[in-house]
Formats: sequence, C-alpha cells, structure tokens
Amino acid sequence: MSRIGWLDIVVLVAYLGGTTALGVWLGRNQKNSTDYFVAGRSLPWWAVMFSIVASETSALTFISVPGLAFIGNFGFLQVCLGYIVGRVVVAIVLLPRYFKGELVTAYALLGTRFGPATRRFTSVVFMATRAMADSVRVFASAIPIALIIGPSLPRQWVMPVSILLLGVLTIVYTYKGGMRAVVWTELLQAGVYATGGLAAVLLLGHVVAGGWTHILDAARAQDKLRVFDFYTGIDRPHTIWAGVIGGAFLTMASHGADQTIVQRMLSARSLRDAQKAIIGSGLAVIVLMTLFLTVGIGLWTYFAGRTFDSPDTIFPTFIFERMPHGMIGLLVASILAATMSTHSGAINSLAATTTHDIYLPLSGRHADDPRTFAIGRWFALGWGIVLTAGALFFPEGKTPVVVIGLSIASFTQGALLGAFFLGIMNRRAQQRDAIVGMSVGLTVMAFIVFAKPLSAAYPSLAHLLGPFAAVAWPWYVLIGLTITLTAGSLMALTHASPASDRR
Repeated sequence: MSRIGWLDIVVLVAYLGGTTALGVWLGRNQKNSTDYFVAGRSLPWWAVMFSIVASETSALTFISVPGLAFIGNFGFLQVCLGYIVGRVVVAIVLLPRYFKGELVTAYALLGTRFGPATRRFTSVVFMATRAMADSVRVFASAIPIALIIGPSLPRQWVMPVSILLLGVLTIVYTYKGGMRAVVWTELLQAGVYATGGLAAVLLLGHVVAGGWTHILDAARAQDKLRVFDFYTGIDRPHTIWAGVIGGAFLTMASHGADQTIVQRMLSARSLRDAQKAIIGSGLAVIVLMTLFLTVGIGLWTYFAGRTFDSPDTIFPTFIFERMPHGMIGLLVASILAATMSTHSGAINSLAATTTHDIYLPLSGRHADDPRTFAIGRWFALGWGIVLTAGALFFPEGKTPVVVIGLSIASFTQGALLGAFFLGIMNRRAQQRDAIVGMSVGLTVMAFIVFAKPLSAAYPSLAHLLGPFAAVAWPWYVLIGLTITLTAGSLMALTHASPASDRR
C-alpha cells in the first residue's frame, strides 16, 4: 500500500515538528487561565472564523467526506445549508447573552439562569459527549499513519501504535499551547488541507481518461451529482428536510451550546466580531464540503469497480497510490496536524469546562489565581490521555467516521440546547425543571440512538424498536430539544412562578 519515500518522511517530520513548535511558541506569554482558555479575548474575527471552520471540518472532512460521495451523492450539502440557518440563530439569540458577562464557558450562562447544579450537570454531559466524539476523530486521523507503518508491524499493532503516536504529540502540543496557539495553528491546517483537496481535484483530472469532463458525465449518468432529495420520511439522513431543519438545530447545538466552538467565539474581541466569525464560517464550510465531495466523485470514477473495507480508506489509498512524493508527506501531515489542532482545541475546551464549571465553584478559588492556571493545564493533560485511550477502544467498521462523529454529537446536544431554550423561553422554569428536562431528553435519545444495535442483538424486539431505529441522525438534536423543552416546561407547571426573572 505505502509508497511513502524519504522526501515524504522529511516533509512529514518537518511539518509536524514545525507545527508543534509554533503552538508552543504562541503559548509562551500566557499569564493566567483567561489567556490559556480564551486567548485574553484578543483574536480578530477572521482568525476565529477559520478556526471554527478548521475545528468542524479537520481530518473527518479530509478523510471521510470524499467517501460519502463515493458511496452516495452530493446530498450531504443539504445538511450544510442547515448549518447556515443555525449559525444565524446562534449569532442573534445566544451570542449576545454570552458577551453580557466575562464568561469562559457556555455553561456558565446556564449557571446564571438556573443555578450551579445545572451548570455542573450540563458540563458533565458536554464532557462525556466531547470525549466520545473526539476519540472518533483521533481514530480517523490514525488511519493514514496506519497505512504508512502497516507493512512494518503486525496487523493487530498497527492502529494502536498509530493512535498512540498521534495522541502523544497532541498532548505535548496542547499542554503548552492554549487557545491562542489552537486558533492560529488551525489557520495553517485549514489552508494546507484545502490545498490538498485542490491538488487531488487537479490530479484526478489528469489520471482519469477524459479528465473532469468524463468524471462529471459519468457521475451525472449515475445521479451522483444530485444535491436535493425531497423525501418526507425521517429515516434518510440526506434529505432537504433533514438537512435544513435537522442541520439547523444541529449547528445551533454544536455552535451555541457546545463549549468547543463557543470557547473560540468567546476569544473574539467583541460580540460583533464573534457574529461575523460564526456566520462567515458557515459559508466557508459549504465551499470546503463541496470541494471534498467533488474529490469523492473523482475517486468513484478512478476506482471504478474496486471495493474497499471502509469508505474512510478510499481517499488515503489514492493519496498513497497516486500522489507524487513530497505531496504525499504534506497531505498526510496536513491530516495529522489538522487533527492535532482540532484535538488540541477539544482538550482545551474540556479542561476549561472542568476548571471553570467544576473545580472553581467547588474549590472557591478565583479564575485569576495562579494555581488555577496550573490546575487547568493538568486537566488538559488528563483529558488528552482520556481521549487517546478512547480512540484505542474504538472499533473499525464500514460506517464513515464523519457520520459516527456527528451522530454522537447529535445524541446529547439536543438536551443541552433544550436547556438553553428553556431558560430563554420559559421564565417560570427553575433549576429542577432544567435538570429533569435534560435527564428525560437524554434518556429518550439514548433509547432512540441504541434502538438499531438493540434490534440487531435481540431480533424479538425488532418490531418494537423498528420505528425508533429508523430515525436518521440529523433529527436527533431537534427530537432531543423538543423532549427536553417539553419535559422542563411541564415540570415548571408544578410549582409557583419565581418572584423575579433571574436572567
């Protein structure tokens, strides 16, 4: 499989070493936890915008999205249209509330509205979700490393060694870097892997007989260029309704109630800058997704008739088989470095949540206490180890990891977003109502998410679980939000209205 040569190794080592060194250097002047977690609120809007793009696209986009077009069509773009709608809502409804106070985490806002128990509860839900989702990211990015080192190791050791190599580099990078390093290095990563996608498009046009004229004609004949599907059922993930409605609520949750993205926006210089960053990122994501889906149909033509163990190995296989030396090293490095940067941001946000939502309220310390800075770094180290361990236990399968990652995120984010909506829309709601609402939402969503594997494991239950198992992942957030909001609002009717509005 691997054609990697000495030039690729030089490029790979230089790029990874340079990126890691840059991250450490950018974090050299940090003085307190505000510097470490939100870059002193000093970042320009365009840097935050590209950091958001890099965070949500990264290696999952590079590796997995071409596979979606290879096995399907351009239907994934319908979800991206929903991303735009959801970002506008976040910019108008949630961001002004975040910027009213000197907040470091998204869940501090819920603490202000409901109380400390709600803040801790939502923080724990976020940490569990992010740990699972980013373990998937680490696993996905270890795939190209495995293709490189595979011939020199026993098969059972290839993925574990690849994951450990990536995880250790990320932990070193994150411990020293902080949010300023995360954002600026993500600009570099986004530029490099976008360049890699363009290079793949050009090369596919050269190696396929007839070039892109033939590729597009063949794809059009097989309906692989279709974007819109107006099917009204909820069992398909890539329909206009699942995309625009489900995608809108998914991005409201991921960009409005998930600390990983919110923390980047809180690093901007002002509310207006944060609003420009989040809306602009939606447009940029559509461009990038279109690019990598285009790569996918080129690969479908190039590999006509060839079967693969997983859709996630298709693009890496093309990289190693057909890319010129030097470019192989750069593209592999961009995949790994993009994940290092995104993974670093996830670790940083997990550490911020643990520090500000759990440690500080329980310890009574202040955010500016020098010990808080040190504790935050130790939490970053611990979370780096946890996410790497999670990737080691992730099972390989035929489902694209981008779908798995989004499904995990959608599973709990509906309940988190529901808590925010409950606080905004229902003045009667109190802390107990928010916690009960989220608990009900998470319980029902766990039933829906696990209905499919339970049906497979227990065929006698298939007739009961079938309707739940058929629900496509883009609807998870909306369903979870609706259940949480409904349960919380019903609980609010069991007690008297509070004497004053605490918002």
